[in-house]
Amino acid sequence: MGIFFSNLFARLLKKKEMRLLMVGLDAAGKTTILYKLKLGEVVSSIPTIGFNVETVEYKNIAFTVWDVGGQTVIRGLWRHYYVNTKGLIFVVDTSDHERIEMAAEELKMMMAEDEMRDVVLLVLANKQDLPKAMTVSELTDRLGLHTLRGRQWFVQPTCAVQGSGLYEGLDWLSDQLSKQQ
Repeated sequence: MGIFFSNLFARLLKKKEMRLLMVGLDAAGKTTILYKLKLGEVVSSIPTIGFNVETVEYKNIAFTVWDVGGQTVIRGLWRHYYVNTKGLIFVVDTSDHERIEMAAEELKMMMAEDEMRDVVLLVLANKQDLPKAMTVSELTDRLGLHTLRGRQWFVQPTCAVQGSGLYEGLDWLSDQLSKQQ
C-alpha cells in the first residue's frame, strides 16, 4: 500500500517539462530576464551571440527556456528553435520607439510560421522603469496583437533589473499551458 501512495504522489508532484522560446530584438533584456528568473539576481551580460538555455522551475512546471540572440544576423536562425516550443516569450524594450515596427514585423513573421501555430504568446513589455516607456495599450497596438486570431496572448509590463512583472507573466503562461495539457 505504501508503494501505491509513493507512486501516486510521485506522479502528482512530478514537474511538467515545457520548452519555451524567448526572443526579441537585441538589447531588449532577454538574458537579464532569464538569469533574474533562474538565479534571482541581475547578471551583467554582453550581447548574446547564439543562445543561452536554462531550466527555470516555477510552480509545477520546469520550463526549458531558450534565450536566442536578437541581432539582425541571428534573427534568421530563430526558426530553428520553433520545433516543440509550447510558449513564446517575446521581449520588447518599451523605451525603444525607433525599432518597435521592426519588432512587430519579426513577431508577425514568427506567428505566421506553421510550427508556431499552437504556441501561447507572452509579450514582456520590458524597461517600464525608463522614461518614455510605451504603455501596454500602446505596445499592444504597435505590435498589432489584436490582429492575431485564434491565439492566446498576453502583455505583461516588466522591469527585468528589478524583477517586477516577471512572475506575473509566468503565472499567466503556466496557467495557459496547463489548460492545453
